[in-house]
Amino acid sequence: MINKLIEEISKKNAPIVVGLDPNLSMIPEHIMKKAIEEKGETLEAAAEAVFLFNKGIIDSTYDLIPAVKPQIAMYEQFGVPGVAAFKKTVDYAKEKGLVIIGDVKRGDIGSTSTAYAIGHLGSIKIGNTEIVPFDEDFATVNPYLGSDGVKPFIDVCKERNKGIFVLVKTSNPSSGEFQDREIDGRPLYELVGEKVREWGDSFMGDSYSYVGAVVGATYPEMGAKLRKIMPRTLILVPGYGAQGGKGSDLKAFFNEDKLGAIVNSSRGIIAAYKQEKYSKCGGENYADASRLAVEDMLLDIRTAVGLA
Repeated sequence: MINKLIEEISKKNAPIVVGLDPNLSMIPEHIMKKAIEEKGETLEAAAEAVFLFNKGIIDSTYDLIPAVKPQIAMYEQFGVPGVAAFKKTVDYAKEKGLVIIGDVKRGDIGSTSTAYAIGHLGSIKIGNTEIVPFDEDFATVNPYLGSDGVKPFIDVCKERNKGIFVLVKTSNPSSGEFQDREIDGRPLYELVGEKVREWGDSFMGDSYSYVGAVVGATYPEMGAKLRKIMPRTLILVPGYGAQGGKGSDLKAFFNEDKLGAIVNSSRGIIAAYKQEKYSKCGGENYADASRLAVEDMLLDIRTAVGLA
Protein backbone atom coordinates (compact mmCIF):
# COMPACT_ATOMS: atom_id res chain seq x y z
CA MET A 1 0.00 0.00 0.00
CA ILE A 2 2.91 2.38 0.58
CA ASN A 3 3.83 1.96 -3.10
CA LYS A 4 0.28 2.91 -4.12
CA LEU A 5 0.29 5.98 -1.87
CA ILE A 6 3.64 7.19 -3.24
CA GLU A 7 2.41 6.50 -6.78
CA GLU A 8 -0.78 8.52 -6.21
CA ILE A 9 1.15 11.40 -4.64
CA SER A 10 3.45 11.49 -7.67
CA LYS A 11 0.70 11.07 -10.27
CA LYS A 12 -1.40 13.91 -8.85
CA ASN A 13 1.62 16.00 -7.82
CA ALA A 14 -0.19 16.31 -4.51
CA PRO A 15 1.65 15.46 -1.26
CA ILE A 16 -1.47 16.21 0.78
CA VAL A 17 -4.22 14.44 2.66
CA VAL A 18 -7.61 15.84 3.65
CA GLY A 19 -8.55 15.16 7.25
CA LEU A 20 -12.20 14.21 7.52
CA ASP A 21 -12.71 15.38 11.12
CA PRO A 22 -16.23 16.83 11.12
CA ASN A 23 -18.22 18.08 14.07
CA LEU A 24 -21.80 19.31 13.97
CA SER A 25 -20.80 22.97 13.97
CA MET A 26 -19.16 22.45 10.56
CA ILE A 27 -22.14 20.85 8.87
CA PRO A 28 -24.24 23.23 6.75
CA GLU A 29 -27.81 23.81 7.83
CA HIS A 30 -29.41 22.21 4.78
CA ILE A 31 -27.64 18.88 5.42
CA MET A 32 -28.46 18.82 9.12
CA LYS A 33 -32.08 19.81 8.51
CA LYS A 34 -32.60 17.02 5.98
CA ALA A 35 -31.10 14.41 8.31
CA ILE A 36 -33.27 15.52 11.24
CA GLU A 37 -36.41 15.49 9.08
CA GLU A 38 -35.69 11.88 8.15
CA LYS A 39 -34.38 10.51 11.46
CA GLY A 40 -35.43 12.98 14.15
CA GLU A 41 -33.13 14.63 16.66
CA THR A 42 -31.11 11.47 17.16
CA LEU A 43 -27.59 10.11 16.97
CA GLU A 44 -28.63 8.45 13.73
CA ALA A 45 -29.45 11.86 12.24
CA ALA A 46 -26.11 13.29 13.33
CA ALA A 47 -24.23 10.33 11.87
CA GLU A 48 -26.13 10.55 8.57
CA ALA A 49 -25.37 14.28 8.34
CA VAL A 50 -21.68 13.59 8.94
CA PHE A 51 -21.57 11.00 6.17
CA LEU A 52 -23.41 13.21 3.68
CA PHE A 53 -21.06 16.09 4.54
CA ASN A 54 -18.03 13.85 3.94
CA LYS A 55 -19.48 12.52 0.71
CA GLY A 56 -19.81 16.03 -0.69
CA ILE A 57 -16.18 16.84 0.14
CA ILE A 58 -14.91 13.57 -1.30
CA ASP A 59 -16.92 14.06 -4.52
CA SER A 60 -15.48 17.56 -4.91
CA THR A 61 -11.81 16.78 -4.23
CA TYR A 62 -11.00 13.14 -4.99
CA ASP A 63 -9.46 13.94 -8.38
CA LEU A 64 -6.99 16.36 -6.75
CA ILE A 65 -5.83 14.37 -3.72
CA PRO A 66 -4.28 10.96 -3.08
CA ALA A 67 -5.76 10.24 0.35
CA VAL A 68 -8.16 11.14 3.14
CA LYS A 69 -7.67 10.80 6.89
CA PRO A 70 -10.84 10.29 8.92
CA GLN A 71 -10.30 10.87 12.67
CA ILE A 72 -12.33 8.20 14.43
CA ALA A 73 -13.07 10.22 17.60
CA MET A 74 -15.20 12.62 15.57
CA TYR A 75 -17.40 9.64 14.69
CA GLU A 76 -17.31 7.79 18.00
CA GLN A 77 -18.88 10.82 19.70
CA PHE A 78 -22.12 9.77 17.97
CA GLY A 79 -21.96 6.24 19.37
CA VAL A 80 -22.72 3.18 17.27
CA PRO A 81 -24.32 5.21 14.43
CA GLY A 82 -21.21 7.37 14.30
CA VAL A 83 -18.92 4.35 13.98
CA ALA A 84 -21.14 3.13 11.14
CA ALA A 85 -20.70 6.53 9.46
CA PHE A 86 -16.93 6.13 9.81
CA LYS A 87 -17.13 2.81 7.98
CA LYS A 88 -19.39 4.27 5.28
CA THR A 89 -16.91 7.11 4.81
CA VAL A 90 -13.99 4.68 4.47
CA ASP A 91 -15.89 2.56 1.94
CA TYR A 92 -17.05 5.54 -0.12
CA ALA A 93 -13.57 7.07 -0.28
CA LYS A 94 -12.19 3.72 -1.42
CA GLU A 95 -14.78 3.61 -4.20
CA LYS A 96 -13.32 6.91 -5.40
CA GLY A 97 -9.83 5.41 -5.50
CA LEU A 98 -8.48 7.23 -2.44
CA VAL A 99 -6.01 5.81 0.07
CA ILE A 100 -7.42 5.78 3.61
CA ILE A 101 -5.33 6.80 6.61
CA GLY A 102 -7.35 5.86 9.69
CA ASP A 103 -6.46 8.38 12.38
CA VAL A 104 -7.14 6.09 15.33
CA LYS A 105 -4.00 6.59 17.47
CA ARG A 106 -4.20 3.11 18.96
CA GLY A 107 -1.52 1.83 21.30
CA ASP A 108 -1.70 -1.12 23.68
CA ILE A 109 0.09 -4.42 24.19
CA GLY A 110 -0.24 -8.07 23.29
CA SER A 111 -3.65 -9.37 22.28
CA THR A 112 -5.25 -5.95 22.71
CA SER A 113 -2.91 -4.32 20.19
CA THR A 114 -3.45 -7.25 17.85
CA ALA A 115 -7.21 -6.78 18.13
CA TYR A 116 -6.92 -3.08 17.28
CA ALA A 117 -4.71 -3.94 14.30
CA ILE A 118 -7.13 -6.59 13.04
CA GLY A 119 -10.11 -4.28 13.45
CA HIS A 120 -8.62 -1.41 11.48
CA LEU A 121 -6.14 -3.02 9.08
CA GLY A 122 -6.68 -6.76 9.12
CA SER A 123 -9.31 -9.43 8.71
CA ILE A 124 -10.96 -11.92 11.02
CA LYS A 125 -12.26 -15.41 10.32
CA ILE A 126 -15.78 -16.22 11.51
CA GLY A 127 -16.54 -19.85 10.79
CA ASN A 128 -15.33 -20.36 7.24
CA THR A 129 -15.73 -16.72 6.25
CA GLU A 130 -12.93 -14.14 6.20
CA ILE A 131 -14.29 -10.67 7.04
CA VAL A 132 -12.56 -7.29 6.83
CA PRO A 133 -13.89 -4.94 9.58
CA PHE A 134 -12.97 -1.27 8.91
CA ASP A 135 -10.42 -1.79 6.10
CA GLU A 136 -8.33 1.39 6.28
CA ASP A 137 -5.04 1.28 4.39
CA PHE A 138 -2.97 2.91 7.15
CA ALA A 139 -3.54 3.60 10.83
CA THR A 140 -1.88 5.98 13.26
CA VAL A 141 -0.22 4.28 16.23
CA ASN A 142 0.92 5.60 19.62
CA PRO A 143 4.33 4.06 20.50
CA TYR A 144 4.33 4.99 24.20
CA LEU A 145 4.04 1.35 25.31
CA GLY A 146 7.07 0.37 23.25
CA SER A 147 7.61 -2.38 20.69
CA ASP A 148 4.98 -4.59 22.32
CA GLY A 149 2.34 -2.12 21.16
CA VAL A 150 3.69 -1.57 17.65
CA LYS A 151 4.82 -5.00 16.45
CA PRO A 152 1.31 -6.51 16.39
CA PHE A 153 0.36 -3.77 13.93
CA ILE A 154 3.41 -4.50 11.79
CA ASP A 155 2.58 -8.20 11.78
CA VAL A 156 -0.96 -7.55 10.57
CA CYS A 157 0.30 -5.01 8.02
CA LYS A 158 2.69 -7.59 6.56
CA GLU A 159 -0.21 -10.02 6.14
CA ARG A 160 -2.49 -7.44 4.52
CA ASN A 161 -0.05 -5.14 2.69
CA LYS A 162 -1.09 -2.20 4.91
CA GLY A 163 0.91 0.43 6.79
CA ILE A 164 1.10 2.55 9.94
CA PHE A 165 2.13 6.05 10.94
CA VAL A 166 3.80 6.16 14.36
CA LEU A 167 3.45 9.31 16.50
CA VAL A 168 6.95 10.82 16.82
CA LYS A 169 6.61 14.59 17.30
CA THR A 170 3.01 15.78 17.35
CA SER A 171 1.79 19.25 16.39
CA ASN A 172 -0.03 20.22 19.60
CA PRO A 173 1.50 22.94 21.84
CA SER A 174 2.03 20.71 24.88
CA SER A 175 3.70 17.87 22.96
CA GLY A 176 7.06 18.91 24.38
CA GLU A 177 6.03 18.04 27.95
CA PHE A 178 7.08 14.47 27.17
CA GLN A 179 8.36 14.34 23.59
CA ASP A 180 11.12 16.96 24.10
CA ARG A 181 12.41 15.58 27.42
CA GLU A 182 16.05 14.61 27.18
CA ILE A 183 17.30 11.09 27.75
CA ASP A 184 21.09 10.68 27.76
CA GLY A 185 21.35 14.17 26.30
CA ARG A 186 18.91 13.62 23.43
CA PRO A 187 15.20 14.48 23.09
CA LEU A 188 12.80 11.58 23.31
CA TYR A 189 11.31 12.28 19.87
CA GLU A 190 14.71 11.58 18.27
CA LEU A 191 14.92 8.21 20.03
CA VAL A 192 11.39 7.37 18.85
CA GLY A 193 12.40 8.39 15.33
CA GLU A 194 15.33 5.98 15.43
CA LYS A 195 13.00 3.20 16.55
CA VAL A 196 10.62 3.99 13.70
CA ARG A 197 13.53 3.73 11.27
CA GLU A 198 14.50 0.38 12.79
CA TRP A 199 10.95 -0.97 12.52
CA GLY A 200 10.67 0.35 8.98
CA ASP A 201 13.93 -1.14 7.74
CA SER A 202 12.37 -4.58 8.23
CA PHE A 203 9.29 -3.69 6.17
CA MET A 204 10.19 -1.72 3.06
CA GLY A 205 8.25 -0.84 -0.06
CA ASP A 206 10.00 0.10 -3.30
CA SER A 207 11.42 3.36 -1.95
CA TYR A 208 9.71 4.07 1.39
CA SER A 209 8.84 1.99 4.42
CA TYR A 210 5.39 0.74 5.38
CA VAL A 211 6.17 2.19 8.83
CA GLY A 212 5.66 5.95 8.59
CA ALA A 213 5.95 8.71 11.17
CA VAL A 214 3.78 11.60 12.36
CA VAL A 215 5.71 14.87 12.72
CA GLY A 216 3.90 18.18 13.15
CA ALA A 217 4.26 21.06 10.68
CA THR A 218 4.44 23.39 13.67
CA TYR A 219 7.97 22.16 14.46
CA PRO A 220 9.96 22.50 11.19
CA GLU A 221 13.42 22.47 12.81
CA MET A 222 12.62 19.20 14.57
CA GLY A 223 11.16 17.93 11.31
CA ALA A 224 14.48 18.59 9.60
CA LYS A 225 16.34 16.56 12.24
CA LEU A 226 13.87 13.70 11.97
CA ARG A 227 14.04 13.72 8.17
CA LYS A 228 17.77 12.91 8.48
CA ILE A 229 17.15 10.24 11.12
CA MET A 230 14.40 8.58 9.04
CA PRO A 231 15.47 8.99 5.38
CA ARG A 232 13.19 6.26 4.00
CA THR A 233 10.19 7.02 6.19
CA LEU A 234 7.07 8.69 4.81
CA ILE A 235 6.21 11.51 7.22
CA LEU A 236 2.57 12.40 7.84
CA VAL A 237 2.59 16.11 8.66
CA PRO A 238 -0.39 17.46 10.63
CA GLY A 239 -0.69 21.06 11.79
CA TYR A 240 -0.92 22.81 8.40
CA GLY A 241 -3.44 25.63 8.15
CA ALA A 242 -5.70 25.95 11.17
CA GLN A 243 -2.89 24.98 13.60
CA GLY A 244 -0.47 27.50 12.11
CA GLY A 245 1.72 25.46 9.78
CA LYS A 246 2.35 26.89 6.30
CA GLY A 247 4.02 25.82 3.10
CA SER A 248 7.26 27.65 3.83
CA ASP A 249 7.69 25.46 6.94
CA LEU A 250 7.51 22.21 5.03
CA LYS A 251 10.51 21.89 2.71
CA ALA A 252 12.65 20.23 5.39
CA PHE A 253 10.12 17.39 5.72
CA PHE A 254 10.75 16.28 2.12
CA ASN A 255 13.67 14.39 0.62
CA GLU A 256 15.69 15.46 -2.42
CA ASP A 257 13.32 13.43 -4.60
CA LYS A 258 10.60 15.88 -3.44
CA LEU A 259 8.79 12.94 -1.86
CA GLY A 260 8.83 11.63 1.68
CA ALA A 261 6.04 13.67 3.27
CA ILE A 262 2.25 13.97 3.05
CA VAL A 263 0.72 17.09 4.61
CA ASN A 264 -2.65 17.01 6.34
CA SER A 265 -5.24 19.76 6.53
CA SER A 266 -8.57 19.15 8.24
CA ARG A 267 -10.57 22.20 9.33
CA GLY A 268 -8.86 24.38 6.74
CA ILE A 269 -10.40 22.22 3.99
CA ILE A 270 -13.64 20.76 5.28
CA ALA A 271 -14.82 23.98 6.94
CA ALA A 272 -13.41 26.27 4.24
CA TYR A 273 -16.83 27.75 3.47
CA LYS A 274 -16.77 29.37 6.92
CA GLN A 275 -13.58 31.29 6.06
CA GLU A 276 -13.93 34.79 4.67
CA LYS A 277 -11.81 33.87 1.66
CA TYR A 278 -14.31 31.26 0.50
CA SER A 279 -17.49 32.62 2.07
CA LYS A 280 -18.95 33.49 -1.32
CA CYS A 281 -19.60 29.77 -1.80
CA GLY A 282 -21.99 29.68 1.15
CA GLY A 283 -23.19 26.63 3.03
CA GLU A 284 -25.11 25.21 0.07
CA ASN A 285 -21.86 25.01 -1.91
CA TYR A 286 -19.53 24.06 0.96
CA ALA A 287 -17.88 21.36 -1.14
CA ASP A 288 -16.91 23.91 -3.80
CA ALA A 289 -15.19 25.92 -1.06
CA SER A 290 -13.32 22.78 0.00
CA ARG A 291 -12.10 22.25 -3.54
CA LEU A 292 -10.86 25.85 -3.74
CA ALA A 293 -9.06 25.40 -0.42
CA VAL A 294 -7.38 22.21 -1.68
CA GLU A 295 -6.24 24.04 -4.82
CA ASP A 296 -4.77 26.85 -2.72
CA MET A 297 -3.05 24.37 -0.39
CA LEU A 298 -1.55 22.54 -3.36
CA LEU A 299 -0.20 25.77 -4.83
CA ASP A 300 1.33 26.76 -1.49
CA ILE A 301 3.02 23.41 -0.90
CA ARG A 302 4.12 22.84 -4.50
CA THR A 303 5.74 26.27 -4.52
CA ALA A 304 7.46 25.75 -1.18
CA VAL A 305 8.78 22.29 -2.01
CA GLY A 306 9.69 23.04 -5.62
CA LEU A 307 6.95 20.95 -7.21
CA ALA A 308 5.21 23.82 -9.03
